[in-house]
Amino acid sequence: MAEEGTEGTVHLLCLAASSGVPLFCRSSRNGAPARQQLPFSVIGSLNGVHMFGQNLEVQLNSARTENTTVVWKSFHDSITLIVLSSEEDTSELRLERLLQMVFGAMVLLVGLEELTNIHNVERLKKELRASYSLIDSFLGHSELIGDLTQCVDCVIPPEGSLLQETLSGFAETSGTAFVSLMVSGRVVAATESWWRLGTPEAVLLPWLVGSLPPQAARDYPVYLPHGSPTVPHRLLTLTLLPGLELCLLCGPRPPLSQLDPQLLERWWQPLLDPLRACLPLGPRALPAGFPLHADILGLLLLHLELKRCLFTVEPLGDKEPSPEQRRCLLRSFYTLVTSTHFPPEPGSPEEKTEDSAHQPQVPRACYLVSGTEEPGTGSRLMALQMGPRRLFLLLSAQSPIHGLRGLATHTLHALTPLL
Repeated sequence: MAEEGTEGTVHLLCLAASSGVPLFCRSSRNGAPARQQLPFSVIGSLNGVHMFGQNLEVQLNSARTENTTVVWKSFHDSITLIVLSSEEDTSELRLERLLQMVFGAMVLLVGLEELTNIHNVERLKKELRASYSLIDSFLGHSELIGDLTQCVDCVIPPEGSLLQETLSGFAETSGTAFVSLMVSGRVVAATESWWRLGTPEAVLLPWLVGSLPPQAARDYPVYLPHGSPTVPHRLLTLTLLPGLELCLLCGPRPPLSQLDPQLLERWWQPLLDPLRACLPLGPRALPAGFPLHADILGLLLLHLELKRCLFTVEPLGDKEPSPEQRRCLLRSFYTLVTSTHFPPEPGSPEEKTEDSAHQPQVPRACYLVSGTEEPGTGSRLMALQMGPRRLFLLLSAQSPIHGLRGLATHTLHALTPLL
Protein backbone atom coordinates (compact mmCIF):
# COMPACT_ATOMS: atom_id res chain seq x y z
CA MET A 1 0.00 0.00 0.00
CA ALA A 2 2.84 2.41 0.75
CA GLU A 3 4.43 3.91 -2.32
CA GLU A 4 8.16 4.03 -2.93
CA GLY A 5 9.76 6.82 -0.91
CA THR A 6 6.99 7.02 1.69
CA GLU A 7 8.91 5.36 4.54
CA GLY A 8 8.17 7.13 7.82
CA THR A 9 4.91 8.60 6.51
CA VAL A 10 1.69 8.80 8.53
CA HIS A 11 -1.67 9.69 6.96
CA LEU A 12 -4.69 10.51 9.10
CA LEU A 13 -8.15 10.57 7.52
CA CYS A 14 -11.37 11.86 9.06
CA LEU A 15 -14.68 11.09 7.36
CA ALA A 16 -18.37 11.50 8.05
CA ALA A 17 -19.43 7.92 8.81
CA SER A 18 -22.85 8.05 7.15
CA SER A 19 -21.83 9.65 3.85
CA GLY A 20 -18.12 8.85 3.63
CA VAL A 21 -17.35 12.52 2.88
CA PRO A 22 -13.77 13.37 3.88
CA LEU A 23 -13.63 16.09 6.56
CA PHE A 24 -9.86 16.43 6.63
CA CYS A 25 -6.60 14.63 5.91
CA ARG A 26 -3.40 15.34 7.84
CA SER A 27 -0.01 13.84 6.99
CA SER A 28 3.49 13.76 8.42
CA ARG A 29 6.77 12.42 7.16
CA ASN A 30 9.61 11.60 9.51
CA GLY A 31 7.78 13.51 12.24
CA ALA A 32 7.30 16.74 10.25
CA PRO A 33 4.03 17.96 8.69
CA ALA A 34 3.73 16.96 5.03
CA ARG A 35 1.50 18.20 2.25
CA GLN A 36 1.39 14.81 0.57
CA GLN A 37 -2.25 13.72 0.28
CA LEU A 38 -3.74 10.33 -0.46
CA PRO A 39 -5.65 9.98 -3.75
CA PHE A 40 -9.41 10.13 -3.35
CA SER A 41 -9.66 6.59 -4.77
CA VAL A 42 -7.51 5.27 -1.90
CA ILE A 43 -9.57 7.17 0.68
CA GLY A 44 -12.77 5.76 -0.83
CA SER A 45 -11.40 2.22 -0.84
CA LEU A 46 -10.25 2.42 2.80
CA ASN A 47 -13.62 3.72 3.93
CA GLY A 48 -15.52 1.37 1.64
CA VAL A 49 -13.95 -1.82 3.01
CA HIS A 50 -14.70 -0.64 6.56
CA MET A 51 -18.35 0.11 5.72
CA PHE A 52 -18.67 -3.20 3.87
CA GLY A 53 -17.58 -5.05 7.00
CA GLN A 54 -20.02 -3.09 9.16
CA ASN A 55 -22.91 -4.00 6.86
CA LEU A 56 -22.02 -7.66 7.44
CA GLU A 57 -21.71 -7.07 11.20
CA VAL A 58 -17.95 -7.54 10.98
CA GLN A 59 -15.76 -5.02 12.82
CA LEU A 60 -12.61 -4.20 10.86
CA ASN A 61 -10.07 -2.78 13.31
CA SER A 62 -6.69 -3.05 11.61
CA ALA A 63 -4.75 -4.49 8.71
CA ARG A 64 -1.11 -4.84 7.73
CA THR A 65 0.70 -4.95 4.41
CA GLU A 66 4.41 -5.50 3.89
CA ASN A 67 5.29 -1.93 4.91
CA THR A 68 2.10 -0.22 6.13
CA THR A 69 -0.22 -0.58 9.12
CA VAL A 70 -3.82 0.64 8.88
CA VAL A 71 -6.20 1.17 11.82
CA TRP A 72 -9.89 2.14 11.61
CA LYS A 73 -12.05 3.48 14.43
CA SER A 74 -15.61 4.84 14.47
CA PHE A 75 -16.90 7.27 17.09
CA HIS A 76 -20.59 7.67 17.97
CA ASP A 77 -21.58 6.19 14.57
CA SER A 78 -20.84 9.63 13.18
CA ILE A 79 -17.08 10.05 12.66
CA THR A 80 -14.69 7.51 11.14
CA LEU A 81 -10.96 7.97 11.65
CA ILE A 82 -8.40 6.02 9.63
CA VAL A 83 -4.65 6.12 10.12
CA LEU A 84 -2.01 4.62 7.82
CA SER A 85 1.58 4.42 9.00
CA SER A 86 4.71 3.24 7.21
CA GLU A 87 6.94 4.19 10.14
CA GLU A 88 9.33 1.50 11.27
CA ASP A 89 8.10 -0.65 14.18
CA THR A 90 4.65 0.97 14.19
CA SER A 91 2.28 -0.84 16.55
CA GLU A 92 -1.48 -1.09 16.45
CA LEU A 93 -1.61 0.00 20.11
CA ARG A 94 0.13 3.26 19.27
CA LEU A 95 -2.18 3.95 16.30
CA GLU A 96 -5.34 3.08 18.26
CA ARG A 97 -4.37 5.53 21.01
CA LEU A 98 -3.49 8.12 18.39
CA LEU A 99 -7.04 7.92 17.01
CA GLN A 100 -8.49 8.27 20.52
CA MET A 101 -6.41 11.40 21.07
CA VAL A 102 -7.39 12.84 17.69
CA PHE A 103 -11.11 12.43 18.34
CA GLY A 104 -10.61 13.89 21.82
CA ALA A 105 -8.91 16.92 20.24
CA MET A 106 -11.84 17.33 17.86
CA VAL A 107 -14.33 17.29 20.74
CA LEU A 108 -12.10 19.61 22.80
CA LEU A 109 -12.19 22.35 20.17
CA VAL A 110 -15.48 21.79 18.30
CA GLY A 111 -17.78 20.04 20.78
CA LEU A 112 -19.47 16.66 20.60
CA GLU A 113 -22.80 18.02 19.34
CA GLU A 114 -21.24 19.31 16.10
CA LEU A 115 -19.59 15.93 15.51
CA THR A 116 -22.57 13.69 16.22
CA ASN A 117 -25.23 15.76 14.44
CA ILE A 118 -23.63 16.86 11.20
CA HIS A 119 -26.02 19.22 9.44
CA ASN A 120 -23.56 21.20 7.34
CA VAL A 121 -20.43 19.37 6.24
CA GLU A 122 -18.68 22.43 4.83
CA ARG A 123 -19.20 24.39 8.04
CA LEU A 124 -17.84 21.47 10.11
CA LYS A 125 -14.76 21.31 7.88
CA LYS A 126 -14.05 24.97 8.61
CA GLU A 127 -14.58 24.53 12.36
CA LEU A 128 -12.24 21.54 12.47
CA ARG A 129 -9.37 23.65 11.13
CA ALA A 130 -8.94 24.95 14.69
CA SER A 131 -7.83 21.45 15.73
CA TYR A 132 -5.17 20.99 13.02
CA SER A 133 -2.26 22.33 15.08
CA LEU A 134 -3.06 20.06 18.02
CA ILE A 135 -3.64 17.04 15.78
CA ASP A 136 -0.40 17.64 13.87
CA SER A 137 1.47 17.63 17.19
CA PHE A 138 0.26 14.05 17.76
CA LEU A 139 1.61 13.00 14.35
CA GLY A 140 5.04 14.54 14.93
CA HIS A 141 7.98 13.51 17.09
CA SER A 142 6.88 15.20 20.30
CA GLU A 143 8.99 15.44 23.44
CA LEU A 144 5.85 14.42 25.39
CA ILE A 145 4.48 10.91 25.79
CA GLY A 146 0.97 11.41 27.20
CA ASP A 147 -0.54 10.67 23.78
CA LEU A 148 0.75 7.11 24.09
CA THR A 149 0.52 6.47 27.84
CA GLN A 150 -2.77 8.38 28.32
CA CYS A 151 -1.19 9.89 31.44
CA VAL A 152 -0.44 13.54 32.12
CA ASP A 153 3.16 14.59 31.42
CA CYS A 154 4.54 16.13 34.63
CA VAL A 155 7.75 17.63 35.96
CA ILE A 156 9.02 17.81 39.54
CA PRO A 157 9.96 21.36 40.59
CA PRO A 158 12.67 21.95 43.24
CA GLU A 159 10.26 23.88 45.50
CA GLY A 160 7.01 22.09 44.75
CA SER A 161 5.29 22.68 48.09
CA LEU A 162 5.83 26.45 47.86
CA LEU A 163 4.47 26.57 44.29
CA GLN A 164 1.52 24.40 45.30
CA GLU A 165 0.62 26.64 48.24
CA THR A 166 0.77 29.78 46.10
CA LEU A 167 -1.24 28.12 43.32
CA SER A 168 -4.02 27.18 45.75
CA GLY A 169 -4.17 30.71 47.14
CA PHE A 170 -4.23 32.24 43.66
CA ALA A 171 -7.05 29.88 42.63
CA GLU A 172 -9.15 30.97 45.60
CA THR A 173 -8.55 34.64 44.81
CA SER A 174 -9.33 34.25 41.10
CA GLY A 175 -12.59 32.38 41.74
CA THR A 176 -11.90 29.07 39.98
CA ALA A 177 -10.87 25.73 41.44
CA PHE A 178 -9.17 24.54 38.23
CA VAL A 179 -5.69 26.09 38.02
CA SER A 180 -2.35 24.68 36.90
CA LEU A 181 1.19 25.79 36.18
CA MET A 182 2.72 24.42 32.95
CA VAL A 183 6.14 24.43 31.34
CA SER A 184 6.53 23.28 27.72
CA GLY A 185 3.24 21.34 27.80
CA ARG A 186 4.01 19.61 31.11
CA VAL A 187 2.26 20.18 34.44
CA VAL A 188 4.47 21.63 37.17
CA ALA A 189 1.75 22.01 39.83
CA ALA A 190 -2.05 21.95 39.87
CA THR A 191 -4.99 22.30 42.21
CA GLU A 192 -6.82 19.19 43.41
CA SER A 193 -9.77 19.98 41.13
CA TRP A 194 -7.49 20.19 38.09
CA TRP A 195 -5.99 16.78 38.93
CA ARG A 196 -9.51 15.33 39.10
CA LEU A 197 -10.17 16.19 35.45
CA GLY A 198 -11.03 13.05 33.51
CA THR A 199 -9.34 11.42 30.56
CA PRO A 200 -8.70 12.62 27.89
CA GLU A 201 -8.98 16.32 28.80
CA ALA A 202 -6.38 16.02 31.57
CA VAL A 203 -3.86 15.03 28.86
CA LEU A 204 -5.24 17.20 26.06
CA LEU A 205 -5.25 20.56 27.83
CA PRO A 206 -1.46 20.66 28.48
CA TRP A 207 -0.88 19.42 24.91
CA LEU A 208 -3.10 22.21 23.59
CA VAL A 209 -1.26 24.88 25.58
CA GLY A 210 2.10 23.49 24.44
CA SER A 211 1.01 23.47 20.78
CA LEU A 212 -0.17 27.10 20.66
CA PRO A 213 2.14 29.97 19.61
CA PRO A 214 3.45 32.06 22.53
CA GLN A 215 1.11 34.76 23.81
CA ALA A 216 1.04 36.90 26.94
CA ALA A 217 -2.59 35.93 27.64
CA ARG A 218 -5.35 33.85 26.03
CA ASP A 219 -9.07 33.33 26.51
CA TYR A 220 -9.72 30.07 24.67
CA PRO A 221 -13.08 28.24 24.42
CA VAL A 222 -12.78 24.50 25.05
CA TYR A 223 -15.10 21.55 25.60
CA LEU A 224 -14.19 18.76 28.01
CA PRO A 225 -14.54 15.43 26.12
CA HIS A 226 -15.29 13.54 29.35
CA GLY A 227 -16.68 16.15 31.73
CA SER A 228 -18.53 18.60 29.48
CA PRO A 229 -18.55 17.56 25.81
CA THR A 230 -21.46 19.80 24.77
CA VAL A 231 -21.10 22.91 26.96
CA PRO A 232 -17.94 25.00 26.42
CA HIS A 233 -15.65 26.26 29.16
CA ARG A 234 -12.98 28.93 29.02
CA LEU A 235 -9.27 28.14 29.16
CA LEU A 236 -7.39 31.22 30.34
CA THR A 237 -3.60 31.24 30.03
CA LEU A 238 -1.19 33.82 31.43
CA THR A 239 2.54 33.81 30.69
CA LEU A 240 4.59 34.25 33.87
CA LEU A 241 7.95 33.66 32.16
CA PRO A 242 8.71 32.64 28.56
CA GLY A 243 7.66 28.98 28.37
CA LEU A 244 5.99 29.00 31.82
CA GLU A 245 2.23 29.54 31.81
CA LEU A 246 -0.53 29.78 34.39
CA CYS A 247 -3.71 28.05 33.17
CA LEU A 248 -7.25 28.47 34.52
CA LEU A 249 -10.32 26.50 33.49
CA CYS A 250 -13.51 28.37 34.25
CA GLY A 251 -17.01 29.39 33.21
CA PRO A 252 -18.18 32.92 32.33
CA ARG A 253 -16.19 34.33 35.26
CA PRO A 254 -13.62 35.60 35.94
CA PRO A 255 -13.11 37.89 32.95
CA LEU A 256 -9.56 37.93 31.65
CA SER A 257 -9.32 41.62 32.54
CA GLN A 258 -9.75 40.73 36.23
CA LEU A 259 -6.45 38.86 36.14
CA ASP A 260 -4.47 42.06 35.81
CA PRO A 261 -0.67 42.39 36.10
CA GLN A 262 -0.96 43.71 39.65
CA LEU A 263 -2.74 40.53 40.79
CA LEU A 264 -0.15 38.31 39.11
CA GLU A 265 2.69 40.35 40.54
CA ARG A 266 1.29 40.18 44.07
CA TRP A 267 1.11 36.38 44.00
CA TRP A 268 4.04 35.38 41.77
CA GLN A 269 6.72 38.09 42.02
CA PRO A 270 7.96 36.71 45.40
CA LEU A 271 8.42 33.31 43.72
CA LEU A 272 10.48 34.55 40.77
CA ASP A 273 13.52 32.37 41.56
CA PRO A 274 11.49 29.14 42.10
CA LEU A 275 9.62 29.90 38.85
CA ARG A 276 12.88 30.37 36.94
CA ALA A 277 14.08 27.04 38.32
CA CYS A 278 11.11 25.40 36.54
CA LEU A 279 12.20 26.46 33.05
CA PRO A 280 14.90 23.77 32.52
CA LEU A 281 12.48 21.11 33.75
CA GLY A 282 10.76 20.79 30.36
CA PRO A 283 13.19 18.29 28.81
CA ARG A 284 14.67 17.04 32.09
CA ALA A 285 11.49 16.54 34.19
CA LEU A 286 13.56 16.03 37.38
CA PRO A 287 15.22 18.74 39.52
CA ALA A 288 18.93 19.34 39.03
CA GLY A 289 21.05 17.16 41.26
CA PHE A 290 18.50 14.34 41.58
CA PRO A 291 20.58 11.16 42.04
CA LEU A 292 20.35 8.90 38.99
CA HIS A 293 22.74 6.14 37.95
CA ALA A 294 25.19 7.24 35.26
CA ASP A 295 24.05 4.41 32.94
CA ILE A 296 20.49 5.79 32.67
CA LEU A 297 19.95 7.47 29.28
CA GLY A 298 16.20 7.92 29.65
CA LEU A 299 13.29 6.98 31.86
CA LEU A 300 9.51 6.82 31.89
CA LEU A 301 7.69 6.53 35.22
CA LEU A 302 3.92 5.95 35.23
CA HIS A 303 1.53 6.17 38.16
CA LEU A 304 -1.47 4.26 36.82
CA GLU A 305 -3.92 5.33 39.53
CA LEU A 306 -3.06 9.05 39.40
CA LYS A 307 -2.73 8.89 35.57
CA ARG A 308 0.50 10.92 35.68
CA CYS A 309 3.94 10.26 34.21
CA LEU A 310 7.52 11.53 34.23
CA PHE A 311 9.41 11.23 30.97
CA THR A 312 12.94 12.34 30.21
CA VAL A 313 15.71 11.37 27.80
CA GLU A 314 18.13 14.02 29.09
CA PRO A 315 18.83 13.02 32.68
CA LEU A 316 22.63 13.29 32.68
CA GLY A 317 23.83 15.46 29.78
CA ASP A 318 24.89 14.54 26.25
CA LYS A 319 25.66 10.97 25.31
CA GLU A 320 24.83 8.78 22.35
CA PRO A 321 22.21 8.01 21.11
CA SER A 322 20.54 11.38 20.40
CA PRO A 323 17.51 12.51 22.45
CA GLU A 324 15.18 11.84 19.51
CA GLN A 325 16.51 8.29 19.13
CA ARG A 326 16.13 7.74 22.88
CA ARG A 327 12.50 8.89 22.74
CA CYS A 328 11.81 6.50 19.88
CA LEU A 329 13.44 3.61 21.74
CA LEU A 330 11.48 4.23 24.95
CA ARG A 331 8.18 4.74 23.11
CA SER A 332 8.68 1.51 21.15
CA PHE A 333 9.67 -0.39 24.29
CA TYR A 334 6.65 0.93 26.19
CA THR A 335 4.37 -0.19 23.36
CA LEU A 336 5.97 -3.64 23.17
CA VAL A 337 5.78 -4.25 26.93
CA THR A 338 2.23 -2.89 27.29
CA SER A 339 1.00 -4.93 24.33
CA THR A 340 2.61 -8.23 25.23
CA HIS A 341 3.75 -8.48 28.86
CA PHE A 342 2.07 -6.06 31.26
CA PRO A 343 -1.71 -5.93 31.60
CA PRO A 344 -3.60 -2.92 30.20
CA GLU A 345 -3.68 0.19 32.36
CA PRO A 346 -6.75 0.44 34.63
CA GLY A 347 -9.69 1.99 32.82
CA SER A 348 -8.19 1.65 29.34
CA PRO A 349 -10.32 0.28 26.48
CA GLU A 350 -8.01 -2.72 26.20
CA GLU A 351 -8.77 -3.70 29.80
CA LYS A 352 -12.48 -3.95 29.10
CA THR A 353 -11.88 -6.69 26.55
CA GLU A 354 -10.04 -8.85 29.06
CA ASP A 355 -11.63 -11.16 31.61
CA SER A 356 -9.52 -10.40 34.65
CA ALA A 357 -10.67 -13.58 36.37
CA HIS A 358 -8.94 -15.68 33.72
CA GLN A 359 -5.72 -13.70 33.27
CA PRO A 360 -2.51 -15.72 33.59
CA GLN A 361 0.27 -14.75 35.95
CA VAL A 362 1.54 -11.28 35.09
CA PRO A 363 5.29 -10.61 34.85
CA ARG A 364 6.75 -7.99 37.17
CA ALA A 365 9.81 -7.17 35.08
CA CYS A 366 11.23 -7.65 31.61
CA TYR A 367 14.22 -6.40 29.66
CA LEU A 368 15.41 -6.07 26.09
CA VAL A 369 19.04 -6.05 24.96
CA SER A 370 20.27 -4.82 21.58
CA GLY A 371 23.73 -4.71 20.07
CA THR A 372 25.06 -7.82 21.81
CA GLU A 373 27.04 -8.84 18.70
CA GLU A 374 29.45 -5.93 19.25
CA PRO A 375 30.47 -5.37 22.88
CA GLY A 376 29.89 -1.83 24.11
CA THR A 377 27.30 -0.96 21.46
CA GLY A 378 23.53 -0.86 21.42
CA SER A 379 21.42 -0.36 24.52
CA ARG A 380 19.53 -2.06 27.34
CA LEU A 381 15.83 -1.48 28.08
CA MET A 382 14.29 -2.50 31.39
CA ALA A 383 10.67 -2.42 32.60
CA LEU A 384 9.58 -2.95 36.20
CA GLN A 385 6.19 -2.66 37.88
CA MET A 386 5.41 -2.37 41.58
CA GLY A 387 1.88 -1.63 42.71
CA PRO A 388 0.45 1.29 40.71
CA ARG A 389 3.86 2.32 39.32
CA ARG A 390 5.64 1.22 36.17
CA LEU A 391 9.20 2.22 35.36
CA PHE A 392 10.79 1.98 31.92
CA LEU A 393 14.53 2.61 31.65
CA LEU A 394 16.86 3.10 28.69
CA LEU A 395 20.40 2.20 29.75
CA SER A 396 23.80 2.40 28.11
CA ALA A 397 25.44 -0.62 26.55
CA GLN A 398 28.00 -0.70 29.38
CA SER A 399 25.33 -1.54 31.95
CA PRO A 400 25.70 -5.23 32.94
CA ILE A 401 22.67 -7.36 32.15
CA HIS A 402 22.73 -9.15 35.50
CA GLY A 403 22.39 -5.81 37.30
CA LEU A 404 19.44 -4.39 35.34
CA ARG A 405 16.72 -5.42 37.77
CA GLY A 406 18.63 -4.19 40.82
CA LEU A 407 19.33 -0.84 39.15
CA ALA A 408 15.67 -0.47 38.13
CA THR A 409 14.42 -1.38 41.61
CA HIS A 410 16.76 1.15 43.24
CA THR A 411 15.69 3.85 40.76
CA LEU A 412 12.00 3.17 41.30
CA HIS A 413 12.40 3.42 45.08
CA ALA A 414 14.22 6.75 44.64
CA LEU A 415 11.49 8.12 42.36
CA THR A 416 8.52 6.86 44.41
CA PRO A 417 8.36 9.91 46.75
CA LEU A 418 8.11 12.17 43.70
CA LEU A 419 5.17 10.45 41.99
